[in-house]
Amino acid sequence: MFSAGYYDEDDPMSYPAAAMLRRAGMGARRFDEYYRCYPVAMLPGPDRENANHGGKVFLPPSALDKLTRLHITYPMLFELINGAKERMTHAGVLEFIAEEGKIYLPFWIMQTLLLEAGDLLQIKSTDLPSGQFIKLQAQSTSFLDISDPKAVLENAFRNFSCLTKGDIFTFLYNDQTYEMAVLETKPDTQKHAISVLETDLEVDFATPVGYVEPSRQSGTSTPRSGTGLPAGGLLHNQGTMAQSINYDSIAPSSSTAVAGSKAVSSNFLLGGQKLSSKKGSKAPTPKASTPVAGTSTNSEPKTYARRKNGPQPLRLPPGMLFFGYEIKPVMKKDEQGQELAGDETKPKFAGAGQTLRGGGKKKGEGADSGAGKADKSKEADKKGAPASGPKPEGRTLRDTPR
Repeated sequence: MFSAGYYDEDDPMSYPAAAMLRRAGMGARRFDEYYRCYPVAMLPGPDRENANHGGKVFLPPSALDKLTRLHITYPMLFELINGAKERMTHAGVLEFIAEEGKIYLPFWIMQTLLLEAGDLLQIKSTDLPSGQFIKLQAQSTSFLDISDPKAVLENAFRNFSCLTKGDIFTFLYNDQTYEMAVLETKPDTQKHAISVLETDLEVDFATPVGYVEPSRQSGTSTPRSGTGLPAGGLLHNQGTMAQSINYDSIAPSSSTAVAGSKAVSSNFLLGGQKLSSKKGSKAPTPKASTPVAGTSTNSEPKTYARRKNGPQPLRLPPGMLFFGYEIKPVMKKDEQGQELAGDETKPKFAGAGQTLRGGGKKKGEGADSGAGKADKSKEADKKGAPASGPKPEGRTLRDTPR
């Protein structure tokens, strides 16, 4: 009627019957007990955050005594069975410090087995093969933000003894909880579970839940049509800059500019007055400086003639640059206003020049100078210098022409 591992929570006689069968030796020599389950957060003592994100449970000290008598050796692995919901998973043991008749589980195991605090849970000892391969799937795209997921999972697996296909376990990293589903395990046995202790485990990742593959653009791109500005800014397709700013109309030699002014760009377009006033001049008589009642002492504003000659204002659109007008050299003019050409425009001082000592002889110095030259020639013979030869002539400031 009852098997050794059968337990029906709705039948009050099922638990005593199963215990009687085990006492009679009809069951195998394995650890098989029932405990009231509670989350790790309700365990008395200090906070155990790592234990709440692992795969190990807390059992009472009596469970350790029985495991010792049954010669259950390390690693101690257990089947956690919720017969009422027909859910099963596997876990290891962390410590034997729970109250008698109670077992404390990580919260994700209670969610996997659909358990509430105080529900009855069946615990069985079991053996699992060492894992070789496991495939995992993150339950959120935030797992992609981890720079080194391999190192993070290796550290997280230290809190686990075994993993079962279909479990959704949690681990803590940088104060953030990540959920991971077990999709596949190898070797795949009837229990669909593996041991992760002292083994080289190959890990594969499936696409995280909620991840959307980014759309890829085609390799060939066509220019967009529209009136908007291109990415590089405003493009002038009217031609050169001179065409864009209509240079012909603003150049000094433009025929379209307003003509009629002799002095181009000159500010002295109005009549002036001479500094030296002569009799009969048409200068107005100065007014009295004494103010007259009823009249304003302020001078009337002067009206200036509007300039209509010269280059027109240069108004460029945004993004354009202007590098100046064309260069025209200024030609020199004579007194009549005619432009000079040819040698007249050459500089005046283009000769070889004369020395200051050059000049003619003074009057009355003919005889004296001849005797002086003879004496000097004799002195030159005594010194070994030549007495005759060409001698440069020059003029002094005191010399006068003959």
